[in-house]
Amino acid sequence: MNTPEGKYAWSVTVGSKGQIVIPKEARDLFNINPGDTILLLGDTKRGIAIPPKSTFSTFFSRIFGADKTGEEGE
Repeated sequence: MNTPEGKYAWSVTVGSKGQIVIPKEARDLFNINPGDTILLLGDTKRGIAIPPKSTFSTFFSRIFGADKTGEEGE
């Protein structure tokens, strides 16, 4: 099967405690390391997404009003 460049899919199994293991290839690709905090987003119509860590600062800036330099907005 030909997949579009930059698009990936992995299969994981949900354990009895509701936990999943992020496949090593995905952890390596997205630089996910032990102790990292991951943001899990959900939409009942579109599904679950785990955005890259780099988007955290973008989300926090928008939520807390910091501008692109990291300074707080008025």
